[in-house]
Amino acid sequence: MYNPQLETFIRVADAGSFNKAAEELYITPTAVIKQINGLEAELDVTLFTRTHRGLVLTKAGESLYKDAKYVIEYSHKALVRAKAAMREETSVVRIGTSPMTPAQLLTELWPKIHQYCSDISFQLVPFENTPENAREILRNLGEHIDVVAGIFDETLLSLRECAGFELTREPICCAVSIYHPLAQKEKLTIDDLNGENLMIIRRGWSRYMDEVRDAISGKHPHIHIVDFDFYDVDIFNQCERQKNVMLVIEKWSCVHPMMKVLPVEWDYKIPFGILYPRKPSKMLERFLEAVRQAAEK
Repeated sequence: MYNPQLETFIRVADAGSFNKAAEELYITPTAVIKQINGLEAELDVTLFTRTHRGLVLTKAGESLYKDAKYVIEYSHKALVRAKAAMREETSVVRIGTSPMTPAQLLTELWPKIHQYCSDISFQLVPFENTPENAREILRNLGEHIDVVAGIFDETLLSLRECAGFELTREPICCAVSIYHPLAQKEKLTIDDLNGENLMIIRRGWSRYMDEVRDAISGKHPHIHIVDFDFYDVDIFNQCERQKNVMLVIEKWSCVHPMMKVLPVEWDYKIPFGILYPRKPSKMLERFLEAVRQAAEK
């Protein structure tokens, strides 16, 4: 992309010494001097004035120093763009996956998706489900991860600056420790939750979860609501350790081996679908359309 001697030149200019630059580059001072001499010969300019106090940039050296950093940065960005173009050429969709954003639905649909876009393949990209990661990944979909499957509503799409379409409506369930008395049941009623600590994600995270919260707080005062901020493995650990009950979806049944997800006799559901960039590439648009068609079959 560019003459690698420019990197050595910048190191020498910053260090003011062939020896110091050599130490930073893990090569010999002789190799550094040889590269600088070669660069000066190739460009037909003198870049440094050698003094007993060290190296001083000449006027030509100062000019090149300013431009070299730009050249290197531009070359790196050009390489990133080239690799992105190559990914589009090879038609690979990168699917982010974590315990709360399982890729299972997409992988199960893949044979049908493949019928509509046989040239597209997928790559699973695991990530740690932290508030910081979730925020950055969703806001920057299309850079390192193209799509994520998960629950969402209009507020999340607006807040995270991404788009989404619904594939299913997932019943809102309850998760309990396998040692909790309720784990003996196959299905819960609202009365089963009387006297329990019910963990519900903070108000405003999802209007669908808020509907459950409002119904319980208004009509079932014997159910104690416990707020929490974010769905991750740690909150499952806390729920299991404290023998609480937590609102979840069935697709999270594999998040914690010591917890059981139980359906509840109510009609509360939440959208589950694909989150993607607001301005998807043409390749990703074809993939998303294939997902829609596959889901409708």
